[in-house]
Amino acid sequence: MIRMEFIAIALLIILIGVLYILLAKYHSQRLQQRFLAQLCCQLDQQKIERRPLNISAVPQEFAPLYDSLNEMLTALPAGMGKDKLTGLSNRVGLKRTLATMMPLTRGTMVLVDIYRFRYVNDLFGFVFGDILLKQFAERLYSLSLNPRFIARLNGDEFFLYYDQNLTEEQLLHLRGRLQVPFRINDTPVSVRVQIGCLQLQSHHADASQMLRRLDLALKKARITRSAIACYSENDDIRQLRELKIIDSLPKGLQQNHLYMVYQPKQNIQTGLCTQVEALIRWQHEELGTISPGEFIPLAEYAGMIDLVSQWALEQVLAQQAKWRTAGINLCVAVNLSTRDLDSETLPQEIASRLAYYHLPPESLMIEITESTLMADLNKAVETLDKIRALGVSLAIDDFGTGHSSLAYLKHLPVNEVKIDKAFLQDLERDKASEYILEASINIAKKLGYQVTVEGIETLEIRDRLVAMGVDTLQGLYYAKPMSAAELEMNWAQLHYAT
Repeated sequence: MIRMEFIAIALLIILIGVLYILLAKYHSQRLQQRFLAQLCCQLDQQKIERRPLNISAVPQEFAPLYDSLNEMLTALPAGMGKDKLTGLSNRVGLKRTLATMMPLTRGTMVLVDIYRFRYVNDLFGFVFGDILLKQFAERLYSLSLNPRFIARLNGDEFFLYYDQNLTEEQLLHLRGRLQVPFRINDTPVSVRVQIGCLQLQSHHADASQMLRRLDLALKKARITRSAIACYSENDDIRQLRELKIIDSLPKGLQQNHLYMVYQPKQNIQTGLCTQVEALIRWQHEELGTISPGEFIPLAEYAGMIDLVSQWALEQVLAQQAKWRTAGINLCVAVNLSTRDLDSETLPQEIASRLAYYHLPPESLMIEITESTLMADLNKAVETLDKIRALGVSLAIDDFGTGHSSLAYLKHLPVNEVKIDKAFLQDLERDKASEYILEASINIAKKLGYQVTVEGIETLEIRDRLVAMGVDTLQGLYYAKPMSAAELEMNWAQLHYAT
């Protein structure tokens, strides 16, 4: 009897041991899965944000493996740290070099991005693009202010490290030098660069942290469309806000947290309001009112601007149908982005939605900015020609604030030119501003375009613009942006205002 009890106890101990081993193995597998999931997630994020991988916490069970991987990375042959095309260090070589230089407590890190480099490849081919990258790398070596270290991190991103803290003037000089036109096969090629910079301080002790903050600075330049942006302490907080905005944008569109307001335009000859511009707004459930000047660039950066444009177009056309039923016949202007004009199906989509709501094509106007046009002029003109053929009106928004030449204007299939309010700022005290504005209006009218000026806030400015021959006025002096319901309430007054 005692023997049987002993056997039972022994079997129970063995069973408990087996269960313990199985549970430990299961726990280890779960940790491994979680670790690998974290690794895959960060690799995906690395591809999106184009930044180096940084695993902040490694499970204790995998610390030896992680250390071995790090040692293998450090021990890679020298050739593995070189970019084959330019001969510069690549990201691996950069991390290796930074590891030998730490700690870095002074100097300036610079990240240079060739703006819209992909269009060079699209227009001229990859061989042409490779030649441009080689020439760009050679120019980095010929700078009067010599960097201590240069690397090519991605297709169109270059890293520079300077021992000294660079001033804004020096950074602008650097940008100007890099934007001097290149010459490839007797073809002049102009490039535009954006710069992110990090002024090193004693608290920047970790190389991965430095590179992350440098990436943040360049991202800020891209989103704000600035020439140069430097990292500041607030950028980490700002990034959290931006991530929240990007993450909640699809939900905001689905639940109509975004909405449209409409700003009337006044026709000078008739005094009638026959056009309005649709403007997008966002009342975020947590962040409150978010300016379109903040979330539109983020939507473009995140590749979601086409979702915003589709939503806005649908909202506008649905509202148009309601207004027409109520006897309010208007042409509504909607803004489109570069990404929208890249779509080959855009003209068909516009035609389909107009037909769905039984709206005539003249009830819609598409507005595009100069910078949108100049991103890829040939592609933009091709798309706009098809939209114009539908009978939809086209306008250049913010004319005069971009980088286009008046020579391009005559080739654009547009009906209207909108002159930006920036031209009005010095109108009352600067004769030169008045001459430039009047000349712009005259050129546009001689080319057969209607001319709208936006940003009119005083009677004096209005009267001077009328004397210059402007066709349409838009601004707070005439009417503020208003909801669809407010426009309906004020329609009689707006439609017959003089």
